[in-house]
Amino acid sequence: MSEPGLNLLSRLWEEHMRAPFPPHMRRREIEGEDMVLLDAEIAGCVSSSLSGPLDERRHKILLGRLAAVEKVLPLIDAEGGAIEYYGRLREMAALAAEIGNANAR
Repeated sequence: MSEPGLNLLSRLWEEHMRAPFPPHMRRREIEGEDMVLLDAEIAGCVSSSLSGPLDERRHKILLGRLAAVEKVLPLIDAEGGAIEYYGRLREMAALAAEIGNANAR
């Protein structure tokens, strides 16, 4: 990934770390996805990708979680900033996956 892409991912990560988790998303499932777990799994993969290349297992998890967040994002209501929160997660997951693809070449 280009340096601007990595810088964007770092900036989004910093924003995400400052953002409160939308309270109404606790103990909530959308389309069979636990919203807290989805957040945690993407965050773990993004954090790892900022430290170095993801291993194959984490990259596979990230791709699966990216597909999951893309599936649920249109179904999230606007209450409490949840759309922005999960939209940023989707963007970070896509950037981190791109980093993983670039490192695999």
